[in-house]
Amino acid sequence: MGLMETTNKPHDRLAAWLAEDMASVNGLIRERMASEHAPRIPEVTAHLVEAGGKRLRPMMTLAAARLCGYDGPYHVHLAATVEFIHTATLLHDDVVDESAQRRGRPTANLLWDNKSSVLVGDYLFARSFQLMVETGSLRVLDILANASATIAEGEVLQLSAAQDLATDEDIYLKVVRGKTAALFAAATEVGGVIAAAAPEQIAALHRYGDALGIAFQIVDDLLDYGGTTQVIGKNVGDDFRERKLTLPVIKAVAAADEEERAFWSRVIEKGDQREGDLERAMELMARHGTLAATRDAALGWAAQAKSALELLPAHELRDMLRDLADYVVERVA
Repeated sequence: MGLMETTNKPHDRLAAWLAEDMASVNGLIRERMASEHAPRIPEVTAHLVEAGGKRLRPMMTLAAARLCGYDGPYHVHLAATVEFIHTATLLHDDVVDESAQRRGRPTANLLWDNKSSVLVGDYLFARSFQLMVETGSLRVLDILANASATIAEGEVLQLSAAQDLATDEDIYLKVVRGKTAALFAAATEVGGVIAAAAPEQIAALHRYGDALGIAFQIVDDLLDYGGTTQVIGKNVGDDFRERKLTLPVIKAVAAADEEERAFWSRVIEKGDQREGDLERAMELMARHGTLAATRDAALGWAAQAKSALELLPAHELRDMLRDLADYVVERVA
């Protein structure tokens, strides 16, 4: 217990508590990302899987299962499934976004090419479905298949909504629920399902993951205008340069006068960005208090996540999941 007592961050405490399970998950991931005929598959996968990510989503699956009393083997399969789905979506996202950096390292599409990233992502999706089937649970298959479809739907919606000033907070929430929260919610929900938890506890786990995922993405979008490259693993202002309508900008557009709206139309819709435009955007967001309002929204979703946990058994894992909700928003609190 020494490590757990000296480790302050909740995801580190989770990792310590779940160390044995996570070792099994990592072993299964390495085994299933192998390919006898296409060595590029494990090369590309390893670049991302071993890039030092926190493995937050698979840990949420393991924690939910253990919290609900599960002692079988299949929470490991589900955690690996969740990580494969996440990795596949990252590979695809970086191609769509033409990204050059992920977790502070060059992206796979930059080191190899777009074709490799897309096809390896497809391979990982296929592997994830093989792992799901091995659990023998149609309910689990239904949840994770729906989540995979929702993720793709969210990404496609973002394509049409990202540079349209008509995009409002409802559309933004649909995008976030798709691209981020769907997998968080599925990750915790399947942990409860495999443990045969009570229906109200499974529903609570879903609500927790959904709210946590929304808070997580809002914080990520906020940090793009107030974080550091070291913290966010990408360049500050990338969302602005990529003309993404995230919550701070959506709120600024909603509050804009005619002259301000013309500015947003030029830089976001038309892509006519000039020197000093990022600073002007920041000034407008400060004028209308949209960064503070976005921060409040993130804190509100984190509070909803913590509230959902009240239906779950008293357990140190429940406490860690609650602390995780605080930690997700800590950087902007």
